[in-house]
Amino acid sequence: MQNWSPSTWRERPIVQQPEYPDRAALDTVESTLSQYPPLVFAGEIRSLKEELAAVSRGDGFLLQGGDCAESFAEFNANKIKDTFQLLLQMAIVLTFAGSCPVVKVGRMAGQFAKPRSAGTETIDGIELPSYRGDIVNGIDFTAEARTPDPQRLLAAYHQASATLNLLRAFAGGGLADLHQVHKWNLGFVAQSPAHEKYEHLASQIDQTLAFMKACGLNPDNTPQLKETAFFTSHEALLLNYEQALTRRDSLTGGWYDCSAHMLWIGDRTRQPDHAHVEFLRGVCNPVGIKVGPSTDADDLKRLLDTLNPANEPGRITLIARMGAEKITEKLPPLVRAVQAMGANVVWSSDPMHGNTIKASNGYKTRNVNAILHEMKGFFEVHQAEGSYAGGVHFEMTGNEVTECIGGAYQVTEETLADRYDTHCDPRLNADQSLELAFMIADTLKSARSQR
Repeated sequence: MQNWSPSTWRERPIVQQPEYPDRAALDTVESTLSQYPPLVFAGEIRSLKEELAAVSRGDGFLLQGGDCAESFAEFNANKIKDTFQLLLQMAIVLTFAGSCPVVKVGRMAGQFAKPRSAGTETIDGIELPSYRGDIVNGIDFTAEARTPDPQRLLAAYHQASATLNLLRAFAGGGLADLHQVHKWNLGFVAQSPAHEKYEHLASQIDQTLAFMKACGLNPDNTPQLKETAFFTSHEALLLNYEQALTRRDSLTGGWYDCSAHMLWIGDRTRQPDHAHVEFLRGVCNPVGIKVGPSTDADDLKRLLDTLNPANEPGRITLIARMGAEKITEKLPPLVRAVQAMGANVVWSSDPMHGNTIKASNGYKTRNVNAILHEMKGFFEVHQAEGSYAGGVHFEMTGNEVTECIGGAYQVTEETLADRYDTHCDPRLNADQSLELAFMIADTLKSARSQR
């Protein structure tokens, strides 16, 4: 990579970075992290890129989801298991509906930092730094908690390491057994107030698994039925952390950011000449780019040229987050621009970030109907433009939180306070996430039938 090193981002303008009061302490932590073992490995990253390359050709589908922002206080094995289990439940529905492999990527084991609309927050006349995620500072509104602390980078590393240990055990240790995952889905269908909508698809999956069993295919003789590939991702926001975990691969000589398999650039940090783009142009990981309603076609083309000059399949995922009311207006020109330049990309829908509203009681929330509306618009645009709608990207949790309104279980504004646990943005709960997977199954099936 010409004129690039893991540190050249430091020569570029940068936004959304905390101001650490003790620079020497930050330097020490960065040096310590640079000596720690990688969290993921170059071979795993290459495997994900190959799977995403298949998605870019229309031979797969991307399911990406997990926490808005992971927290230190809520870290426990059950929470990790529940979210992993939920992603598998959604994946089996989408795999059957689309008749294609589903690439499973969690917003896990590193999604600790969050961009903010303002650098400070004022309450009762007191102004303090904004909360930027547990990797930076604490959520309590005190001067001590809100002061960026570099030791939190080390705490994030260790939590990510423990999370990855569990995820690898779950993916290869039986929790991914298709028969078990389908039993969980049957339980959801039976209990759902809208169960009649989902029973036919669930019954078809049931019959397929029974047929495979009758043919002699079972988890004991077919490892694919009880194991799965599972990858991690997060927004590459804190470049001090990302650089410290970047390693040169001994086999290929390429640089890999070993903090996660996939990284993405947010809507606030995708300036083509800024530090985040500069850093990610040199690492070999798959890279996501959040594409919002303010995205200009020329800037998008410049980003693609910068981040993927060789037009490598599987390298770039464009994550559209337009809002339900803007998706059919704002997305088509960008799809046309990407097609005109012949770029190999995965198009994925993030129907969460463009549909955030404030409830009458002050809670930040999202409406399940708006989320579904944006996803359907995403598929419609790609169908009309002759492009492939290749994935979905959710902020979600396996816990039964009450943060998004609507859905078959009808979380209302009045019940938001029951279990509103997020530190940042509202997440879909387990029932809402599964409901959406079942609801987009027919849309996915229709889109793939026209390939």
